[in-house]
Amino acid sequence: MNEKIAIVDDEADILELVSLHLKRSGFKVETFSDGKSFYDYLKNNIPDLTILDLMLPDMDGLDICRDIRKDPRHNNMPVVMLTARGDETDTVLGLELGADDYVTKPFSPKELVARVKAVLRRGISSQDSPLLNINQEVFIDTEKYEVTYRNKPVPLTPTEFRILTILCERKGMVFSRDQILDRLWGNEKAVLDRTIDVHIKHIREKLGEAGKYISNLRGIGYKVEE
Repeated sequence: MNEKIAIVDDEADILELVSLHLKRSGFKVETFSDGKSFYDYLKNNIPDLTILDLMLPDMDGLDICRDIRKDPRHNNMPVVMLTARGDETDTVLGLELGADDYVTKPFSPKELVARVKAVLRRGISSQDSPLLNINQEVFIDTEKYEVTYRNKPVPLTPTEFRILTILCERKGMVFSRDQILDRLWGNEKAVLDRTIDVHIKHIREKLGEAGKYISNLRGIGYKVEE
């Protein structure tokens, strides 16, 4: 593994502990104790994934997440939130702003490393054919990790990309929220069912008119139908 992970947290012991475990797993690591230093770093660097604390001394991590998704250079970068807040509202808001996953403090460093690996794996598809499509309008290239709608790029996050790929691999098949969660996190699943609803909402918005191809069967789950 040569992926570079940025960690943004104002607690020195967390930075040290998480860095140690990530380095042991083969990752390169850059650490930041405040939002400003992280912004300065992003001017000339693009990490493969960012672990972002929501409670920083100089700014709100939610604002940083929002800015990342607005920046064309970084809007596809995976973001894993760290939060000491036990409030589900904050977690859902972070997901709505484009975070790919979250871990609540206190946490196991091994669990966090497992989550990082899971998020990074989401761009990989097991399909023999690297190209999927919806009604010859939306094309998903699982090798180039690209989605286009009527020849225009659709900037999905890694989790959004993986969810759309899962649905398109079996068009017409209904996937429950639990089934999608299992495909994304496997045994590492420890997230809210509502997480999937938030990501589906984002995918539909980014697909524009093509969002109509993703159907919601109330109380059951989601499917792609042409």
